[in-house]
Amino acid sequence: MKVGFFQFDPQFGNIQRNVETVIQAIHAFQGDLLVLPELAVSGYQFVSKEEVWELAERVPTGPVCQQLEQAIRGRALHVVVGLAEREHDSVYNAAVLIGPNGYVGTYRKTHLFFEETLWFSPGNTGFHVWDIGQAKVGLLICFDWFYPEAARTLALKGADILCHPSNLVLPHCPDAMVTRCLENHVFAITANRVGQEQRENKSALSFIGLSEIVAPNGQILHRASHNDSELFMHEIDVAQARDKRINPYNDLLKDRQPQWYV
Repeated sequence: MKVGFFQFDPQFGNIQRNVETVIQAIHAFQGDLLVLPELAVSGYQFVSKEEVWELAERVPTGPVCQQLEQAIRGRALHVVVGLAEREHDSVYNAAVLIGPNGYVGTYRKTHLFFEETLWFSPGNTGFHVWDIGQAKVGLLICFDWFYPEAARTLALKGADILCHPSNLVLPHCPDAMVTRCLENHVFAITANRVGQEQRENKSALSFIGLSEIVAPNGQILHRASHNDSELFMHEIDVAQARDKRINPYNDLLKDRQPQWYV
């Protein structure tokens, strides 16, 4: 199975430009699963709830989802992309999974970071796993990496690959995803962004790049640069994520003792 990420620099508020950039990457990608950053079509540093509302859309009927569906439909490809989702009076930091037949599902970010708590409602989808044929995938968004329960829940539900759209500004996540993969014996695709946002009187946010693909044994199969856009693809053997044996005597998930866990 060929999997990859698209690391790039979304322009705040320029949804059509960002969507066109994403669609160009989709057309150029020749793999099976592509992961894009968190809030890839809107940008990240909001200044008001009104602005968030205007840059959000309903899923899957909104114009961004419709354009992405059109770009992907009929291809043997699944894409995960982060966007702001409107539902009723709430806005969620969400990621959508779209495949050859259109919209597949949505994950809403459970663990909101920093000023996201001002703009978004906490996610209410829980952690879901989708079977996309060649693999079972689960979605996390950025700061969810900080909570090992999130990745473990997806692993227990059968995820082979953690798809991880991100807007990382702290340095710890790329190395921490090695541990998430080791402790769950899964693949992970972290798609971060690059560039900087500084709006109105806010402090500038500098995004660290370093998008990566990590194997179940913790090997970093590829890590992008800090600063450059990159569309990357790597072939993986999904069967590696389905063998949870550490040695002839230990099985990672079967050896759990949840009766002792708080």
